Amino acid sequence: MTTVSLTAPQHHHRWRRSRRFLRWFVSDLRGAISLTFLLILLVISLLAPWIAPYDPVAQDIDAALAPMSAQHWLGADDLGRDTLSRLIYGGMASLYASFLAVAIAVLIGVPVGILAGYLGGWVDTMISRVIDSFLSFPAIVLAIAVTGALGIGLTNGMISVGIVFAPQLARLVRARTLVVRQELYVDAARCFGGSTGRILWRHVLPNAIQPVIVQVTLLLAAALLAEASLSFLGLGIQPPDPSWGAMLARAYQNMEIAPEQMYPPGLAILFTALAYNTLGESLRAALDPTMKRN
Repeated sequence: MTTVSLTAPQHHHRWRRSRRFLRWFVSDLRGAISLTFLLILLVISLLAPWIAPYDPVAQDIDAALAPMSAQHWLGADDLGRDTLSRLIYGGMASLYASFLAVAIAVLIGVPVGILAGYLGGWVDTMISRVIDSFLSFPAIVLAIAVTGALGIGLTNGMISVGIVFAPQLARLVRARTLVVRQELYVDAARCFGGSTGRILWRHVLPNAIQPVIVQVTLLLAAALLAEASLSFLGLGIQPPDPSWGAMLARAYQNMEIAPEQMYPPGLAILFTALAYNTLGESLRAALDPTMKRN
């Protein structure tokens, strides 16, 4: 009896959340299409070894710059590597890069922003000055500088992008924390002797995280474009491993001979970034209590 009484509310709460998600998924066609596209892209990337028609690094000079055909559905690059296979394998690298960069940004930016907003005083002043210093540099220039310090490579490149994105999240979380710390439930927790760590974890973070969820989806799109930019410059993934940015850089070298080679990676980057942005807008509308929709 005790077990049932404890777990029943939890199951009911999960069922209510599932119903809200399904209601949002059905009512928001834009968000549903974006989420479905991203899930399909993730599944295709995970199944790349089984569905890719060729080895993505296998070269066939006889098929160099081959046009679209039954043998190579999206053609082949200047080394005869199948474009479709490289596009499928490159999806995992690009998704890994975007999620890694945003994860680094969240791990750095959210704690820093909460501490600055909650503690205030000289701590807030010092952190705010550091944030302003980072934000004063162009993002891609700062990412290139950090990549140069860490070393060339996809992981190091996206760690640098995450460091560049962290001040944006820190400023957003700080602004939200300044509002949350004035709420009565935070004062009540403080009066009852709650430690700073417990108050931040149990009361401030859950109520300050909402705008971060939306911002994360927008940063995923920015991280995808940053990976493409770094790979285009040779600072991201290294040959012969494929990524959409590296494919675009390779196709750019032969743009006058075979311009169609730029379309597959370019469109993949475009549609994925658009899906991230659209999903972010849909989440913003769904989570914003001031936006009432019929």
